[in-house]
Amino acid sequence: MSLSNSNRVVRRGRVFPEIQWTEEEKAKHRARREAFFQRCWAIYEPLKSELMDKYYGWYIAIEPDSGDYFIDPDQEVASRKAREKHPNTIHHIFGINETGVSGRI
Repeated sequence: MSLSNSNRVVRRGRVFPEIQWTEEEKAKHRARREAFFQRCWAIYEPLKSELMDKYYGWYIAIEPDSGDYFIDPDQEVASRKAREKHPNTIHHIFGINETGVSGRI
């Protein structure tokens, strides 16, 4: 049995061209992202101590325009619940803990 040698070219690198933003565009994007975070944090902060008693270590997805939030022990499920109810909006995930951080190291 012989092995065939393929001459297929393997593509490396980005498929799409890199987005070139000016420093002004980057600053506007950071400001919009920070404003969105602050709107979500304003909903999470008053609930935090109450939620930590019962749901410590779970996740909360917050949709800031409606004020709705969705809690689940699985981050993906909390996010899915938010997308099901608000399919065309962006939500933010917080971990229900002292800092609100949802990632793990």
